[in-house]
Amino acid sequence: MLFNSIEFLIFLPVVFFFYWSVFGKSLKGQNLLVLVSSYVFYGWWDYRFLFLIFLSTIVDFFIGKGIPVQTQESKKRLLLYGSMLFNLGVLGFFKYYNFFVESWIDLFHSFGYEIQSKWTLNIILPVGISFYTFQTMSYTIDVYRGNLKPTRDFVSFASFVSFFPQLVAGPIERATNLLPQILNARVFKYEIAVQGLRLILWGMFKKVVIADSLAPVVDNIFTGYETFGGGTLILGSVYFAFQIYCDFSGYSDIAIGISKLFGFELMSNFKFPYFSRNIGEFWRRWHISLSTWFRDYLYIPLGGSKKGKWISLRNIFIIFLVSGFWHGANWTFLIWGFIHAVLYIPSFVLKTNRKYVSVIVAENSFFPSLREVLQMVVNFCFVTMGWVFFRSESTEKAISIIGKFFTEFSYHTPYKDYLFFYVMPFVILEWIFRRDERLTDVNKYLWLALTVIFLILITAKFGNQQSFIYFQF
Repeated sequence: MLFNSIEFLIFLPVVFFFYWSVFGKSLKGQNLLVLVSSYVFYGWWDYRFLFLIFLSTIVDFFIGKGIPVQTQESKKRLLLYGSMLFNLGVLGFFKYYNFFVESWIDLFHSFGYEIQSKWTLNIILPVGISFYTFQTMSYTIDVYRGNLKPTRDFVSFASFVSFFPQLVAGPIERATNLLPQILNARVFKYEIAVQGLRLILWGMFKKVVIADSLAPVVDNIFTGYETFGGGTLILGSVYFAFQIYCDFSGYSDIAIGISKLFGFELMSNFKFPYFSRNIGEFWRRWHISLSTWFRDYLYIPLGGSKKGKWISLRNIFIIFLVSGFWHGANWTFLIWGFIHAVLYIPSFVLKTNRKYVSVIVAENSFFPSLREVLQMVVNFCFVTMGWVFFRSESTEKAISIIGKFFTEFSYHTPYKDYLFFYVMPFVILEWIFRRDERLTDVNKYLWLALTVIFLILITAKFGNQQSFIYFQF
């Protein structure tokens, strides 16, 4: 079920009504309703894959209960490895099986051996599998580390794993944050619900008005890249940068907003990443739930940056390559991760990667300095070059597009209007909001004006039901 669909417009009010009016005084009833609603929400795509979520839930629930019981560290570690092996095995089979088989076949073909592709399978990728497997793994890891006591309430744990607002495209929640909220009673708060509705409206605007308007233009440019000059291809790459950002961050905003309606607080997933002044700042503002997941559960266990320069550099490359591969079974994603590792290394070596941890751009002024403008533009250009690989179906296509940036550049393009009608107004709005990704401090009169404009634009475009980009990951 898509957030931008008629079905969801019916689904959400119905669940909201029963949640507060019928089960408002019953925590168990609310949690059971959340669980059933989440399974209905997910099963709307393909009910056959509900068994994967249920199986993952059962495995990690009982492993979580079993870890503290063990007196020997080796047995605790064995249970943890069992959880990780199961979840990564399921993820690997459905997402990467054909990639590895086809890569081996291509390798043998390069040496002159002819091998039939009979080993490849017609595997359907379950929606959101990369998100909920990582979410449930965080539970067993935190239980093993002693950061969280295992729950004995199966319904509450199953609700945590399948929580419908963020089930299929994040944020990837930690059990230490979301599970205690599920286990404790919630009280409806009008102010929080209003904040939630604002985030839903803003997320819908980003998805339906900006991302979905840019999507067909991006598709046309990347599909017919051979017929376009460098200027058009640059515009197409810029449009994709905003398409994927508005699409993905729009989903996160809607998910956070819906969660607020039910009394839950999810972590922020985006903090205006295109206003970053270097690549280190970008990764503290882009897909935060994933980058912090890799930091806490992979980078730090590998030694982080405390075991010498070369080990740190190795760990950085591992993190970015794994992050790229997490996004999809294609060499283009690995190259995208490699590009970001290469971009990040100079900042790490020069120790500027944490320079802007607590200082936002133009902190004490509405207008940025010339230096900040140059930093943001340069960083955005590098990030956009990486998006070309992310969006392309093959490395050859991505290289050809980037090559045309410099060899066949032309100002003549049929798609300039989208820059002025969609991208530039959106950037201005983002700049106004840049101090608070939750939009809690926005002037109420500005919100009233924006609400009218947003509703008119969303209503005009609503119902196309274009899927969110990150559903495929």
